[in-house]
Amino acid sequence: MSFLQILWFLLLAVLFIGFFFLEGFDFGVGMATRLLAHNEDERDQLVATIGPHWDANEVWLITAGGAMFASYPLWYASLFSGFYIMFFIVLMGLILRGVSFEFAAHAETPGGRSIWRWALFIGSVLPPFVLGMIFTAIIQPLPIDKNMDIYATLGDQINLLTIVGGVAVTLMCFMHGLNFIRLKTVGPLRERARQWNAILSWVLYAGEVVFAILVFVYTDFFKERPVSTTLIIALIVCAAVINQVGTLKNNELMSFIGSGLGLTLVVALIFNGLFPRVLIADNPAHSLLIKTASASPLTLTIMTVVACILLPIALAYFIWSYTVFHKRIPAKA
Repeated sequence: MSFLQILWFLLLAVLFIGFFFLEGFDFGVGMATRLLAHNEDERDQLVATIGPHWDANEVWLITAGGAMFASYPLWYASLFSGFYIMFFIVLMGLILRGVSFEFAAHAETPGGRSIWRWALFIGSVLPPFVLGMIFTAIIQPLPIDKNMDIYATLGDQINLLTIVGGVAVTLMCFMHGLNFIRLKTVGPLRERARQWNAILSWVLYAGEVVFAILVFVYTDFFKERPVSTTLIIALIVCAAVINQVGTLKNNELMSFIGSGLGLTLVVALIFNGLFPRVLIADNPAHSLLIKTASASPLTLTIMTVVACILLPIALAYFIWSYTVFHKRIPAKA
């Protein structure tokens, strides 16, 4: 493996981390419009917290997909063809959520507005749930042939680990959204979000125990990388503790860091366990490796130069955006 191959494997991990950290709380706020808000005014307040950010945060997923296509075309081709239906569901969820903001704002009747608010909720649940299933499916041995084609059965895509993975990612995004609500709102929603988070913290602990057991049973992570896998799982639990302590102490920033760190570490666990593979085959000879699935050295070099130019600009924009829209959103009088 070359330096650039490893670098772009790590950069893909960073892009997915950025997506789950930033878009995770957008999904959580979308879920909260039905689970936390009691009336339409509170839903408007919640939507206003993510209004300036959600579309830019979504770009992280598009960038990750584009970067995978360019840096690891064989990985991209095998993954997206093998899980085509699941990625289609993710896309439909993202589209449904995206149009819901505009259509709800222009709905002429309360019933029409309610329909599009439900669309926001559904479009906020589907993507994290299905993405959680995809990411936990690819860490298990898959039926991959010598041509690097995946012939995933329903059991490969939907099993105990993928369902728990989907639920866990959805729950973590919801809690991350609750912490963002605590940072960005004033009024009853803020306290209600803290109360929900305090309760869900115990659910998250139980889920993490189940998830760790299933990772041991369904994957080779503990066999191939026992120390790093154990360490990352321990850190995931520590992140949950940080979130809970911040909730109990009413330290909103601490809670937000804890929930975001948890999502970050889940992605880190997946990429750590995959290395030096990108897809794991049930026949080890057919597994896709970093060194064989990547693009040419010239392509990786050009991408690295472009990334060095564009990444600082993108980061500057995100910092500026969150600085400009840093104020809390008040409840309607």
